[in-house]
Amino acid sequence: QVQLVESGGSLVQPGGSLRLSCAASGFPFSNYAMTWYRQTPGKERELVATITSDGDGGSTNYADSVKGRFAISRDNAKNTVYLQMNSLKPEDTAVYFCGVRRLGVAYWGQGTQVTVSS
Repeated sequence: QVQLVESGGSLVQPGGSLRLSCAASGFPFSNYAMTWYRQTPGKERELVATITSDGDGGSTNYADSVKGRFAISRDNAKNTVYLQMNSLKPEDTAVYFCGVRRLGVAYWGQGTQVTVSS
């Protein structure tokens, strides 16, 4: 079965950096686009960044709010997708999830908490 396990969330000061990881299993990882989302209480889940499969060019797409600060990447040998987050702001505080859509079904991990505060 599809499993996604996020890690790397932490408390960080404004201006700091974090790298989130999402380890995937149960599906042919290299063939699928992967997405990072985030959610804060009372708000809808927000798409943060997407990376397509290498077969589709490995292209990336970002929410306007994180462009130039965040970078998504993937390591197909490790079945892992990353989110490098730089110049973090308090408004980046959220639970971050990775997701994949396979055969019409959306899968999510349990999320990892990122808190940006001094």
